[in-house]
Amino acid sequence: MKIYTIPSGVLQANSYLVTQDKKTAVLIDCGGTEPMAFAKKLDITIEYVLLTHGHFDHILGCSALQGCGAKIGCCTKELSLIDGEGNLASEMGLRIPPFSVDFSFEGGQTLSLCGMEFEVIETPGHTPGGVTYRCGENLFTGDTLFLESIGRTDFPGGSMQALVSSVRKLLQYPNEYIVYPGHDDPTSIGHEKDFNPYAQ
Repeated sequence: MKIYTIPSGVLQANSYLVTQDKKTAVLIDCGGTEPMAFAKKLDITIEYVLLTHGHFDHILGCSALQGCGAKIGCCTKELSLIDGEGNLASEMGLRIPPFSVDFSFEGGQTLSLCGMEFEVIETPGHTPGGVTYRCGENLFTGDTLFLESIGRTDFPGGSMQALVSSVRKLLQYPNEYIVYPGHDDPTSIGHEKDFNPYAQ
């Protein structure tokens, strides 16, 4: 399995291109059109987009990818945020090109996509329906867990209590698991256990 990190959109949020066969891929979050151009250079087809949550900086490129045939998926509990004002686009003076969610799912489900298995882990707090995806020993945490930090909770629907609980849930995974966050650099569960102030 190969994972490519692609900073995307106005806030340069991380999108992750995940491929097993180097021909088809799953994209985790889509903050802009950069992942399309990146995949095209590699001659990889993005077949699915999995959203960790519905804030504008993680979904701005979804319409363009859907227009090229990609299927968009997110947690059922996040649907209303993606479609409503809670995505924060209007606060930034932005308009999200319209797209539809092709499939939704619940925490605890495992999605079989492009020859890979993605376990859906509910990690609310940054948003009510935020999720983390586990694929092998990799955790795509969106804006829940960052390098030595955690996500914000001062947006509508945010909850510090829920977020800390979600972070501690993730820290139960083995130390060697790699954390791919929605912003900034990757880290590991072991590192976060030692250095994240919210680990205890």
